[in-house]
Amino acid sequence: MPVPFRFLMAACVLALAGCATLSASSSVDYVVVRHAEKATDDARDPALTDAGLARAEALATLLRSRDVVAIYATQYRRTSDTAAPTAAAHDLSITSYDADTRPREFAARLRQAPARGTVLIVGHSNTVPGIVSALCGCDVAPIDESDYGNLFEVHTDGDAPPVLSRRRY
Repeated sequence: MPVPFRFLMAACVLALAGCATLSASSSVDYVVVRHAEKATDDARDPALTDAGLARAEALATLLRSRDVVAIYATQYRRTSDTAAPTAAAHDLSITSYDADTRPREFAARLRQAPARGTVLIVGHSNTVPGIVSALCGCDVAPIDESDYGNLFEVHTDGDAPPVLSRRRY
């Protein structure tokens, strides 16, 4: 009987060591998008169009299997409406940030938050490139006012250099 007990103890020690390694990971994926297509109902704070609502749902579907731990959107309706389906799918609230916050300051604030998981940030055509650039330490081209489909992902993992990927959604 002593042999199975030793085997069980060794298995428990290895399992605990594996858990410790997993919890020590500091991998964060920052997913940064511009708000979805906006309507013309209000010059200052428009709602989303039907196409914009569909794009917001597509974003939620894309992130459904991810471990989304935080969601940020500016104080405008079009950004919070873009983030809302993802927030509902993950049972999270949306943290509002000021669209006029300097990208480096906002990126520093983001880095102070969750130590792992996926963080969604919804901004504007004139703010997303700066936020992505501040997160990855790389140059990001401007986004045209008519372009709504870019998804930037900045993967960070401890002291390793951030990795930027870009795709359409």
